[in-house]
Amino acid sequence: MRSSYGLVFSLCLLIPSLAQPVTPQNDRFLEGYASAVLDMRFGLRDVKPRVENGRLVLDPARLKGQNPQTVADALRTIEGLQVEVGKPGSALIAAREPVAETPSALPSEKLERYTGWLPSTKVFESLIADPRWPRFSASVQFYQNDDELNTVGSANFGATFPFFGWEGLGAKWQVGLQAGVFSIFNLNASSTDLVNSDFFVALPASVRSGPFSAQARVLHQSSHLGDEFLLRNRVNRINLSFEAADLLLSWNFGDVLRVYGGGGGLFRTDPSDLKPWFAQGGFELTSPYPLFTELLYPVAALDVQAAEETDWNASYSARAGVEFRSEWLAGRRLQWLFEYFNGRSPNGQFFERHIEYFGTGLHFYF
Repeated sequence: MRSSYGLVFSLCLLIPSLAQPVTPQNDRFLEGYASAVLDMRFGLRDVKPRVENGRLVLDPARLKGQNPQTVADALRTIEGLQVEVGKPGSALIAAREPVAETPSALPSEKLERYTGWLPSTKVFESLIADPRWPRFSASVQFYQNDDELNTVGSANFGATFPFFGWEGLGAKWQVGLQAGVFSIFNLNASSTDLVNSDFFVALPASVRSGPFSAQARVLHQSSHLGDEFLLRNRVNRINLSFEAADLLLSWNFGDVLRVYGGGGGLFRTDPSDLKPWFAQGGFELTSPYPLFTELLYPVAALDVQAAEETDWNASYSARAGVEFRSEWLAGRRLQWLFEYFNGRSPNGQFFERHIEYFGTGLHFYF
């Protein structure tokens, strides 16, 4: 009989302990689930959601132009998570019923953004201030104290295409293709002469683990003068062409600062006496808060390059302006930038010249 009373007494003590909530553990689980949804569906890998007692307050300023209600609706599909929109401590936007999604849009049936065939998000982000990073852009440049060029139009066509991505060793990996054409035009000439075009192609392999990312490439570049420019000018044409291999390392400090650096070497060069080694480094600043509206975000960047061929004299490329963000632009970058360059010309045929220019233009990165 005493053993029966003991058993009943033990159950009375055990049942209240089982009924105690495990909120901290549940909150950590919900935070991890919410982080995965933000990363895979919206590319917001740097947003760190904070869940307290099953409640998450979503700050629109950290969503990089994504529609806050669209993001909130996606997070509300997580069982046990309450989502409200607004800055912590401010008035919150009332929750609305989540929009029912078709089965094809469910997170479990979506490909990860970084992995699989033709992933939509690149592991290694584009370099904003690098004059030879593949992108679509159109800008006008005002050369300073140059005997030949004054007002120059720069038109560039190119992109980075990740072919395949996978996860392994605690990191995300991608291989793909980079290609671009970089052209400058003399806007002071009567027929807007094409001055120079550089053709660029590369095979990059990239990796990302947390804030760290890296990219190794084998690349080819060749340079060609415009026909009209040749007819108007007597120049000693340089058949500049080379292959190269380089490595860049990058580290992100939250959503605001990125620093990078690396270098490489040339091989199979024309002219054959080009000295091979070069180095590159820089930083980028991106505001997590919009300027006036949620469409415009301030950005600034500096890229510094030096080469053995030019006795390691540094060339500086600085750009600053605004980045446009919207749901349509998710995974892409559209920027209106003011730019300044001082150093050895990045335009192949004129690589021996020292140039300086100011400019402005639109830049679009896939």
